[in-house]
Amino acid sequence: MWKKIEAAPADAILGLTEAFKKDSNPRKVNLGVGVYKDDQGVTPILKSIKTAERQLVEIEASKSYLPIPGSPAYAANVQKLLFGADNEVISSKRAATMHTPGGTGALRVGADLLKKFNPTAKVWVSTPTWANHKGIFTAAKFELADYPYYNPETKDVNFDAMLAGLEAVPAGDIVLLHVCCHNPTGVDLSAEQWDAVVAVAVAKGWTPFLDFAYQGFGASIEEDRAAIEKFAVAGIDFLVASSFSKNFGLYNERTGALTIVTPSAEETAVVLSHVKLTVRVNYSNPPAHGGQAASAVLDDAALYDQWVGEVAEMRERIKAMRSALVDGLAARGVEQDFSFIKEQCGMFSFSGLSNEVVAWLKENKGIYIVGGGRINVAGLTSGNIDYVCDSIAEALKA
Repeated sequence: MWKKIEAAPADAILGLTEAFKKDSNPRKVNLGVGVYKDDQGVTPILKSIKTAERQLVEIEASKSYLPIPGSPAYAANVQKLLFGADNEVISSKRAATMHTPGGTGALRVGADLLKKFNPTAKVWVSTPTWANHKGIFTAAKFELADYPYYNPETKDVNFDAMLAGLEAVPAGDIVLLHVCCHNPTGVDLSAEQWDAVVAVAVAKGWTPFLDFAYQGFGASIEEDRAAIEKFAVAGIDFLVASSFSKNFGLYNERTGALTIVTPSAEETAVVLSHVKLTVRVNYSNPPAHGGQAASAVLDDAALYDQWVGEVAEMRERIKAMRSALVDGLAARGVEQDFSFIKEQCGMFSFSGLSNEVVAWLKENKGIYIVGGGRINVAGLTSGNIDYVCDSIAEALKA
């Protein structure tokens, strides 16, 4: 049946990694895939997770299925991270949390749920957005639309245009918003701008779907959730797709969550019944290990403190690499101003490098960057930063 079927194109980011693996250049650098690396170029297992895993090996008594939503303890811990332990959303039982296979799984489960009950809605995504966002919601049979976000001239949020775009979104449509560490730009909204976005959501009646993949990689665990707390106070329906891939380093454990918030406990109970059906016909119930390890860390005061410190170390290393890149390019006499990279948040940066420069770096230097110039700053290390700066300076003068 496959003889006349053409091969599908490679994923824009994961396909780049495959090309990187085949490259024989001994100095090659992968700045494409969105995975944190330490200064040795390794994606580490956090010490807090290692300790939790050792404890689990000793106490684990069964490999039986989890419930469809996952462990109640996991859901409770996710909600504490999203809202804060004392948030009214938790005490009033207005939130339901499903343990999902990563943040991508959370997005897809949420998309399937929304499509079932709001089949004519459009999904609005930022310009630009993570490439897989469009794939996920298209696969769920949604029609997509774009709202303005990034201004390439100012290297900042084009907020007036964004707000005007959101004000034009019809009631009942779905708006996908990045909570922090916007992927791919690295440019986030201020607290005041989030207040304005929440006010528009309330006034216009569209449904916010918040993608929260990088909690702790922006300012702190608590500060990065500020937008979610604002939506919670508004008392409207919204969804949150969260991930423990980055902040817990649980990439290959596929540990994420979909949290659905409604105005009342009664409505949340109804939503939970239907999202269970959505999961049952998809993957039936979630994988256990990653969630158990994360919960063990979050339930233990000493491990929690250690984890917060490890997240801070990752965050500060990324900031240091931003500064090293900007200062390194300036020291090499590059005329183009890259100082804006220091102001961006999280792992990613819209670097301002053209597609021509990106192609030249791949072909001539073995430096792999996503088309459009998005770089994973966490792929920079003290061992490759000089080579990268030298190469970019050469490319810009070529």
